[in-house]
Amino acid sequence: MITLVLGGDVNLQGRADPDAAFRPLTSLLTGADVRFVNLEGPLSGSNGLDIPHKPNWRHSSPEMVAALTAAEIDVVSVANNVTYPPAAAMASLGVLDRAGIAHCGAGANLAEAHAPAILERNGSRIAFLAYTSLCWPVGQEALADSPGVAAAGAHTSYQPDPRVLDVPGRPPRVRTTPVPADLELLIADIRRARAEADHVAVSMHWGFAGEELAEYQVTYAHAIIEAGADLVVGHGPHTVQAVEVYRGRPIFYSLGNLVFDWPAMRGRHLDGLLVGCALGERIRVELVPVRRDEDNECVPLTGAEADEALSRVARLSAQRDTKVTVRDGIATVEGLRG
Repeated sequence: MITLVLGGDVNLQGRADPDAAFRPLTSLLTGADVRFVNLEGPLSGSNGLDIPHKPNWRHSSPEMVAALTAAEIDVVSVANNVTYPPAAAMASLGVLDRAGIAHCGAGANLAEAHAPAILERNGSRIAFLAYTSLCWPVGQEALADSPGVAAAGAHTSYQPDPRVLDVPGRPPRVRTTPVPADLELLIADIRRARAEADHVAVSMHWGFAGEELAEYQVTYAHAIIEAGADLVVGHGPHTVQAVEVYRGRPIFYSLGNLVFDWPAMRGRHLDGLLVGCALGERIRVELVPVRRDEDNECVPLTGAEADEALSRVARLSAQRDTKVTVRDGIATVEGLRG
């Protein structure tokens, strides 16, 4: 058996004491075999205009890696929309390598970006793969001979409302589908990883803010499980979304924010989830709610606040035919198999 703690989006900026960034979460992180988060922002240093199409964004200084090492984060996804440009991505990977933190989802070429990070614990090997559907269309995706991120793109189309002929102006339905070549490559990656490891976890940066799922999220998620992955861990919307059990495996559509320092996020999208997961003959999952407080420190929720946050997850998950049971500030996910 191997135990995991999974977190959502993490951004580390401007901390005088980065070692303390995860300190309020220590009791939740300690004891797991593997700790995973999505690193939202390269540890590459800032030049004042790090992403031209996102002018208020600033990359993080390399010194912020101390937050990850102090929290004993074992592996991070770097496949996301702010891992840009490729030069910043490659600089950040160097920082992570020197700190001994495994990473997935970006690399010097397509093969490296799609390669799994494989960790061994208790005689078991677990492979992490990471992809982003939120991706700048030019110059961010890794190609055969150029650096970047592993992309899992989606096409968007608009289907007229059935009543638009008699009620002009009714809004269309937004349809989204995976880019076929990206989906095919992702499935091949999972099958290769499955041949190398006992367990496979797939990280997806996707979706949009709010409770609603984009159609392509579900399509990708189900295909990932069908290809042999043990779980899907989603992030990107900065809000908590549903949990779904599909073929006995958990899909966490979005875990929301964890530690998040980007100034533009202050006071916004405060809630997140930490997932405790045991992979063995049976999969067991617990959900613990967290929230950034008035000082922007991420702390566990307790009491009525915890139950309220988890009840919201239970309601969303029920829409995906998944039962989440809430008791004493912790939620369990029903219907999982090994």
